[in-house]
Amino acid sequence: QLQLVESGGGLVQPGGSLRLSCAASGFTLDYYGIGWFRQAPGKEREGVSCISSSGGSTKYADSVKGRFTISRDNAKNTVYLQMNSLKPEDTAVYYCAAVRRCLSIATMPTAPDFGSWGQGIQVTVSS
Repeated sequence: QLQLVESGGGLVQPGGSLRLSCAASGFTLDYYGIGWFRQAPGKEREGVSCISSSGGSTKYADSVKGRFTISRDNAKNTVYLQMNSLKPEDTAVYYCAAVRRCLSIATMPTAPDFGSWGQGIQVTVSS
């Protein structure tokens, strides 16, 4: 069964950085696009960034553009989300999911195209 596990979250001060990891278990990530999503308290889950299976296409929500960088290391079967210049409004539970394609944030699916949601990882930005 396709399963992704998020890690790397935590508490960070505004302006700080974190790197989230999305690791695949039991299958090869090479053939899948990966999306990062987040859900803040009282809000709907939203797409943050995505990367195509080849890594050739990356997209970012306007709210994180210039601060977040998505990348993948297929040799390590892992996708990363480097988050810099973090703001309190970035506080949320972050999820990764396998997606069919990465064309734009607006067309990111509302649910994983493959597999299901993992437990997510908490990111808290606070002084």
